[in-house]
Amino acid sequence: MSAFAHGDHDLAPERVAELVGDDGWEIIDVRESYEREAGHIGGTRHIELERLASESETIDKDRPLVFYCRLGARSGMAAQAFRSSGWDAYNMCGGIAEWAQKGLPLEPEDGVVADH
Repeated sequence: MSAFAHGDHDLAPERVAELVGDDGWEIIDVRESYEREAGHIGGTRHIELERLASESETIDKDRPLVFYCRLGARSGMAAQAFRSSGWDAYNMCGGIAEWAQKGLPLEPEDGVVADH
């Protein structure tokens, strides 16, 4: 579990898989572009962690958010920061590495989890 894990603010990859495509939720990949290109969760938005603060105005405060990264540390920081600023934000625990390990789908079809 990530050093930034907060139990009730962490969602398992299986739960996030249920939320993909649910218009009530926004799922944001905070990894770098090359990581996203190697493989990502379909139907999610990409905002690199370093640009997240400057892009915050484009993120709907009325919808809950799930952040994900490779292992959960960067997304844990993002979730913590957004929660402290008033968003209903969550972290996908274990990141996309755990997502892939559980056999959940990546895009493109031959997508992989890139090293950070």
